[in-house]
Amino acid sequence: MGNLIVNIRDQQFVLFEQLGLEKLLQEEPFLYFTKSDLLMIMGEAEKLAVNVIAPTLKESDRMGCKFQDGKVTVPDCFHEPFKKYCAGGWLNPMDDPEVGGQGIPFGVGFALTELFGAANYSFAMYPGLTHGAAGLLHSFGTEEQKRRYMDKLYAGEWTGTMCLTEPGAGSDVGALKTAAKKMPDGNYLISGTKCFISSGDHNLTPNIIHMVLARIEGDVPGTRGISIFIVPKYRVRDDGAAGEENDIATGGIEHKMGIKGSATATLNFGENGNCIGELLGREREGLKIMFQMMNEARLGTGMQGLALASAAYEHAVSYARERIQGTAVHEGKNPEAKPVTIINHPDIRRKLLWMKAHVEGMRSLCYFTACSFDRARVARSEEEKRQWEGLLDLLTPIVKAYCSDKGMLICSAAIDVYGGYGYCSEYPVEQYLRDEKIATIYEGTNGIQALDLVGRKLGQNKGANVMHMTGLIKNKIDQLKSSPDLKNAAALLEEALKALLETMNFFTAAGKNGDFILPVLNASKFLEIFGDVLVGYLLLDAAEIAGEKLKVVSAASSLEQKVLFRENKEAAFYSGRIASVKFFAADVLATVRARCESIKLADKSPLEMSEEAFAY
Repeated sequence: MGNLIVNIRDQQFVLFEQLGLEKLLQEEPFLYFTKSDLLMIMGEAEKLAVNVIAPTLKESDRMGCKFQDGKVTVPDCFHEPFKKYCAGGWLNPMDDPEVGGQGIPFGVGFALTELFGAANYSFAMYPGLTHGAAGLLHSFGTEEQKRRYMDKLYAGEWTGTMCLTEPGAGSDVGALKTAAKKMPDGNYLISGTKCFISSGDHNLTPNIIHMVLARIEGDVPGTRGISIFIVPKYRVRDDGAAGEENDIATGGIEHKMGIKGSATATLNFGENGNCIGELLGREREGLKIMFQMMNEARLGTGMQGLALASAAYEHAVSYARERIQGTAVHEGKNPEAKPVTIINHPDIRRKLLWMKAHVEGMRSLCYFTACSFDRARVARSEEEKRQWEGLLDLLTPIVKAYCSDKGMLICSAAIDVYGGYGYCSEYPVEQYLRDEKIATIYEGTNGIQALDLVGRKLGQNKGANVMHMTGLIKNKIDQLKSSPDLKNAAALLEEALKALLETMNFFTAAGKNGDFILPVLNASKFLEIFGDVLVGYLLLDAAEIAGEKLKVVSAASSLEQKVLFRENKEAAFYSGRIASVKFFAADVLATVRARCESIKLADKSPLEMSEEAFAY
């Protein structure tokens, strides 16, 4: 099973065989890379993930973060890996060389994110948030702010956070109460409390740069009146070093179900009236600016779902191939039958294939989304650029919600494969489940992502983004309608896509009739259906490629198919990709029509039922 966290072969398949990443290397800004270069980078990342970061998984969960005398310490085992991670340039390999990056494609960058997240997601959060904060400075900061803060963030000398959530506001960002008072020197006095701040306080680096949303005194209420400020834990001296404390007090850290190595803090700004922040960008454009970091974090959270699901699946398959228990089902009445490994039991095989199909589909979905960004960068026209950027907008809430929801289910299924042992901390799958759960909640709950999809993204660019995506799916269906091996899967995908589009029309008609509640009430269900259709499409696309490659492998061998799959890893890999889409089509796509019809029944029981009835 290799490294037991990520299937490297499948990563390479998705990037280079399915998504054709090599074609991008013929265009600026990727001309200076070869496939060998990128494979080498991925190989080095795998070594770091497996040999340096993954060994911290259990210890960081056991130790957690500590809060004492107003200070937060991270697990001791994080310090040396963090130094190696930053020294190796892994914090921003996708960024321009001018800011210390390597300029690799985002598709490859997502593959690295999967590796590091699967190794230990708590650890990966510190550099992840730092990259997002540095990116805001790169896009919106002045040259002075870039030199003062950004350079050290990208180098990993300091870390960064995003500070949105407040105790009384929660997901309602517009209700924030953190205030900013302008001073004569152009800086601002910041006062207020932020909660659930990941990486909010720790001892990994000598300074932490907070990106803080606040309202300047006198500005309008709601999201339109929000600005964003750079608020360092320690003020930065003229020589660039961290100086005196900036009146930011840590109120405590959360004791959480999972990601225990991640310091989730409550931060009190300006308790003594002396917390100084710098405006980033222009006044009252705070939410617009922060959306860059929020969208990056949402894609990262979708990757959290993929990474932990990947690790859980790899461990479950390894365990199922080693654990001997029971006899084969067809030997049930044979007293002489020998026990077999549990992967021979039908229910275990079904669970594993369900996990495998979803992990592979999610990987293709996440990497396809990343490559949409890459394709926008190499676009030959503004229209082509807008098309790929539009897909990125459309897919972001789906990647975040779908992959985190399915990631939870995959981690749970991995525990089922282990049986009672999976529920015990002796094995890692129970931790994967605990570490994954938060992904459905933070960075905008999955319900909020669904509302974003239905309320904004479907109609964005007058529906052109959806038309582009569904056009790609229709073309693939048309190509494979007559495929002897894949026509059934193509037909099921076609029916699922038709049902999805009909449901979109149903939502549009309801809105025109003044009934906006129906789309809102069914938004989460609709997002899952949309995600299923996208995964079905990408699995079908991958299976077409795998089928052609399998023909080549099989033609070069005189072995019988069963022996071929056992002795030839490439043949086994490609056959597994074909099995994934056949199973997914029969098990998931075949249910889409019924789920769409249930939406169109227009049931409003959750809203019509009295509040009191929920309690009795």
